[in-house]
Amino acid sequence: MNEVTNIDGKIIPVKQDVLTLANAISLSRALITIPILILHHASGKEANWLIVALIGYAFVSDYLDGYFARKFNQVTEFGKVVDPLADKICAIILFFYAVLIGIIPVFFLVIMILRDLLILTGSLMIKRKRGKYAMSVLSGKVAVNVLAVYWIVAFFFPEREQTVEFLMWLSLILMFYSLGSYVHRYIMIQKKGAEFN
Repeated sequence: MNEVTNIDGKIIPVKQDVLTLANAISLSRALITIPILILHHASGKEANWLIVALIGYAFVSDYLDGYFARKFNQVTEFGKVVDPLADKICAIILFFYAVLIGIIPVFFLVIMILRDLLILTGSLMIKRKRGKYAMSVLSGKVAVNVLAVYWIVAFFFPEREQTVEFLMWLSLILMFYSLGSYVHRYIMIQKKGAEFN
C-alpha cells in the first residue's frame, strides 16, 4: 500500500519485539504510581521533592518511550499496546486516589474510565478483525497531557479553585474530542478497510 492509503499518514515498520528500551519506559510509567501513593500517604498527605520527581518522571516518560521507539526503530506491536495502557493505568490509579482524598469529583473519574473502556473495546475489535493494534491518535496524547496537568494542579495547588475547575472542563472537552477521533479511526479501519501501522 502507498502512503496515501495509510491512515497514519506514513508507513512505519512495526516489529514483534517485546524487550526494548521504549517498552521498558512505558512499563515503568504504569508502576510509578505505587511509590507515589505510598510516599504521599506516608508523609501525611504532604508532597515532597521525591513525589515531585516521580510525577515528573511519569510525565516525561510519556515522551521518552515514543522518542526512543522512533529513534532506535523500536516501534513494536507490544509497544502500541503497553504505551497507552500505561497511560491509562497511571491515570486511573492517580485519579482514583485523588477522588479518595477529595480533590477530584467522582463523576470525572467515571467518565474517564468509561471513555477508556470504549477505546479499549474498539482496539480489541480492530485486533480481532485485522490482526494488529492501531496506534494512538494525537488528540488522545494531547488529552492525556492535559489530564496530567489537571491532576498536578489539583494535587499540589487545590486552593487555586478556578484554575482547577478550568482544567477539569478542558480535560473533559479533550477527552470527548479524542474519543470522537478514536471512533472516526475505528470506522475508517473496520468499515472502510483503511490501512494502518
